[in-house]
Amino acid sequence: MFRKKINTTILLFFIFTINANAQYYAAALGKNGTILKSTLHNIIKGHNFLLYQDLWTAFESTDVKANGKVWDMYTDIPNGTPTFIFNFGTNQCGNYSGEGDCFNREHSWPKEYYGGDNSYPMYSDLHHLFATDGWINNKHAAFPFGNVSNTTYTSSNGTKLGNGTTYPGYTNKIFEPIDAYKGDFARAYFYMSARYESEDANWQNWEMANGAELTPAAVSVLLQWHNNDPVSQKEIDRNEAVFLLQGNRNPFIDYPQFADCIWGTSDCTALNIKENNGVSSFTLYPNPSSNYITVSSPSNTTIYSYSIIDFIGQPIIYNQSYAINIPTDKLAKGNYILQLKTNKGIVRKLFSKE
Repeated sequence: MFRKKINTTILLFFIFTINANAQYYAAALGKNGTILKSTLHNIIKGHNFLLYQDLWTAFESTDVKANGKVWDMYTDIPNGTPTFIFNFGTNQCGNYSGEGDCFNREHSWPKEYYGGDNSYPMYSDLHHLFATDGWINNKHAAFPFGNVSNTTYTSSNGTKLGNGTTYPGYTNKIFEPIDAYKGDFARAYFYMSARYESEDANWQNWEMANGAELTPAAVSVLLQWHNNDPVSQKEIDRNEAVFLLQGNRNPFIDYPQFADCIWGTSDCTALNIKENNGVSSFTLYPNPSSNYITVSSPSNTTIYSYSIIDFIGQPIIYNQSYAINIPTDKLAKGNYILQLKTNKGIVRKLFSKE
């Protein structure tokens, strides 16, 4: 009986989250291009910012792995064992003389370009601030993100610093994270551009942006990273954690298609709440399932991959290539969430295993 009450509560939480997210973006649905970007700005602006010193504690909910360790995208090895592991508190920088010494607070959009220290709210905005290895953070410095072709430094997980041709006429260093996290940083930059639109009068121009407006060269590489590295469960969880602290969300995690509708060639004018939350337009059968479950989706929807999540929120099967018939034969009896990554955004559907 107690177990059933827990499942019902979590079930209601997921239903509420799906519908609440759709309502959060209601003013933006059906819009496109610059109008969409300005509408998103009005939705996510004016957040409750933290003080910079409070980020150490914030990271314990935003940048934490399932094992309680720091989730550092510059040293982490997805599905593997990283060379360096950081603990909250005890491995906080401080001084460092090499990779693995400690972790600190990385402004993925360099603070130099929006006013430096104490330039709130940008200075502590968790949607672009991450817990990262201090030494590699220092290597990144204020160099732009891009594709490195001539590497001068490589971290333990393959993050690179070097030269490249991402920005025409630019001959200084470029910083490139590993493929598994390129989309994370791209969506952080899309957020920054939308969040601080029209609030960037004192921002500097650099290779990646004029004020908060992304340059064509930056858009080209970031859209590529965004599409090649779809939204992960890590980002979904982090977006929720930041929302609880700041009161605003990253739209490009909740609705990945927004990026292409603003900076690319996609059209979001037909997007509506039902289309994204999937309550009526996506169907699962048989439900309950025994050996497999089949997804019926709208004809204008492309499904890229799927995950199966238990009711505690832990992935059971994570980010698998999509097939129409999804095997469920190895699942224990119970209730699950099927999470689909689609060109319409993240869709979550409930199902049972007999």
